[in-house]
Amino acid sequence: MVSRRDFLKITGTVAGTAVASLTGVETASASHLELSPDRFGVLTDYTECIGCRRCEWACAQENDLPFDSLESCDDQSVFELMRRPDEKQFTVVNRYDPPEGSDKPLDVKVQCLHCEHPACVSACPVCALEKNPMGPVTYDAWKCIGCRYCMVACPFQIPAYEYHDPLTPKVMKCTMCTERTLSEGKPPACVEICPVEALVFGPRTELLELARNRIRRNPDRYLPHVFGEYDGGGTSWLMLADRDFQEVHLPALGDTSPAEITEGIQHGIFRGFSGPLMLFGLVSVLAKSMGDKDGLEKEDNHE
Repeated sequence: MVSRRDFLKITGTVAGTAVASLTGVETASASHLELSPDRFGVLTDYTECIGCRRCEWACAQENDLPFDSLESCDDQSVFELMRRPDEKQFTVVNRYDPPEGSDKPLDVKVQCLHCEHPACVSACPVCALEKNPMGPVTYDAWKCIGCRYCMVACPFQIPAYEYHDPLTPKVMKCTMCTERTLSEGKPPACVEICPVEALVFGPRTELLELARNRIRRNPDRYLPHVFGEYDGGGTSWLMLADRDFQEVHLPALGDTSPAEITEGIQHGIFRGFSGPLMLFGLVSVLAKSMGDKDGLEKEDNHE
């Protein structure tokens, strides 16, 4: 039996999705978005990262997120646990054991990868998430209905939700510092503060060439794979490492964007308004179920 609380949750999500469909809002076709040939990105060389965590502090400052002083980044105890970005921290650094024959650990920065053809954008029924042709995946809180389909669709499990905010919760994730990158031509805050240039900002085509050159010059240092060149249809954030990327908790993805799957589902559901009809039908069934339950409870009370 569905509880009243669950019924209200389902009704809210269903109504929002159906309204979006009935008012003509269509799911963004992320898998067919035309991207700029000059779009930018970031190359992260994990083998260069020293785990200083200055990027975490800079990100918090840029996005008005809670964080201690810059000196708190020297605390190495955070590496005892694996961390994930959340609604209060858009990027984190995790530490992995050194490879055999080395005493240098691998420090791995984690954040939104700003996919070339994002599944989160494709899954959003109201276009609250959009892929900018220049690279960043942006978010409009005014459009968001809180369905959280983006969280389910993301193969990297990045979008987080402000569950603690009962009135105006938002989906939270790295924005690639769009104010800086799109409006001012500056690199993201995390890139700018990196003291060893483990992060490089620039045109994606140039970053790919830089990554390939590093692999050619140092074949013993790098896995011959630029993660994000084709993985999951490609990402704006590119990575180099000394080991298989699955060992640092990046998923094994084919060259096809997951957006093609989510778009097929979404477009199939909402074609010809069949989606709203089915969804409102589900609400009716749930409403009847709740009514039957309430009636039985009243009868029991009278007895």
